Amino acid sequence: MTSEVVENEFEFYSKAEKYWKDVPATVDGMLGGYGHISSIDINSSRKFLQRFLRDGPNRTGTTRALDCGAGIGRITKRLLLPLFKTVDMVDVTEDFLTKARSYLGEEGRRVRNYFCCGLQDFSPEPNSYDVIWIQWVIGHLTDNHLSDFLKRCRAGLRPNGIVVIKDNMAQEGVIMDDVDSSVCRDLDVVHKIIRRAGLHLLAEERQENFPDEIYHVYTFAMR
Repeated sequence: MTSEVVENEFEFYSKAEKYWKDVPATVDGMLGGYGHISSIDINSSRKFLQRFLRDGPNRTGTTRALDCGAGIGRITKRLLLPLFKTVDMVDVTEDFLTKARSYLGEEGRRVRNYFCCGLQDFSPEPNSYDVIWIQWVIGHLTDNHLSDFLKRCRAGLRPNGIVVIKDNMAQEGVIMDDVDSSVCRDLDVVHKIIRRAGLHLLAEERQENFPDEIYHVYTFAMR
């Protein structure tokens, strides 16, 4: 649990904000020097997501998506804007959202809102989103804040909407990264937080074809 590794909550958040302020507003910066894996990541995410967007009685809509921890909009540009009519972005770093406006190009006109806010303080507009996409950012929230945020996400979903988490998973327990002030949880801990938030797991998938030296990455869909 994060309560065992996060000694000072205020410091945990402020140190992370400071870290990201110094990161270049580039795809490589967003991916910690692993910019070359971006296409593999996006292609896998698209396949995962499209199984919910296909025709059927419980099909997830394609009107509006929310990109959480959006950075400069790598996921918004390559994954969400091609599939959804409009997208909202939320990130704690103002410079990234400023960069997004040029990085997204013409299609960026379909980004309705750029919210500059930490997810621990962010509330998605109720009953508004078909998909809430949360990638490589849950490690910047304590367990309690993550559970509370997921509850707010649940309230933010439209009928048949889904919340998706894609993130690193530790082999066992919770590991603290002092460099960027984040934690990496194991699957069991993440499952418990999802249940605590009142969400039901619909699908879970391990990312393939990533470099061996990085954490295993899993994608979860829930509602």
